Amino acid sequence: MSTISLKNQRIVIIGGSSGIGLATAQQAIEQGATVVLAGRSKEKLLHAQQHLGSDAVEIYPLDNRDEQQLQAFFEHVGSFDHLFTPGASYVRGPISSSSEIAHSCFNAKFWPQYNAVKYASPHINPTGSIVLMSGAFGQRPLADGASYAACNGAIESLGKALAVELSPIRVNVISPGTIRTSFNWEGAKQEVRDESYDHYTKINIVGRVGTAAEAAHTTIYLMTNNYTTGSTLFPDGGYILR
Repeated sequence: MSTISLKNQRIVIIGGSSGIGLATAQQAIEQGATVVLAGRSKEKLLHAQQHLGSDAVEIYPLDNRDEQQLQAFFEHVGSFDHLFTPGASYVRGPISSSSEIAHSCFNAKFWPQYNAVKYASPHINPTGSIVLMSGAFGQRPLADGASYAACNGAIESLGKALAVELSPIRVNVISPGTIRTSFNWEGAKQEVRDESYDHYTKINIVGRVGTAAEAAHTTIYLMTNNYTTGSTLFPDGGYILR
């Protein structure tokens, strides 16, 4: 397997119909890979397939919170080379939040990735890799997301543990800062999203919000560099350093 190309490799992306997942699919296809996109909305998957405009894209509706669906999905997919798991939808809140909010990060972000690896790993080629998704908030938490910070930290620890357990399959984590995407933020209005973007530009080093393509570039690196495992990379504009 080349260290600089994904040509003739097969990549599974759970949460690949938009944002970082879709941008990763685009860059992988440009390198000659075939891509399997999975997500909850068949309509969004069809739109993503049309956007990518390639015969190298397969789509599968999948609720990644359903462990049985994950097991059946990977049995159907069969052998492949790389797994990326950016798909998650959750609510962030302070320690005083309800149990529903507190648990949402782990229920939607940690356990779906954990279970995806559980059922994917027997099908991943030994020279392949897994890229998990956490978030820079885990390294530099603010005052309104204790469970969210804990969840991201747990994912980064999981990546290290899996790198040891699943070797020679490589396992790494991407931990982005705020990225401008079409993610619906649990239905937040556009002005709320814009306010968050404006705030983020003031609390990182580069002074702007990142793009999905930039985060995807980090993911592609983790897939293609055969000497990187057990690592967490931060495409965050220097957020964790401020």
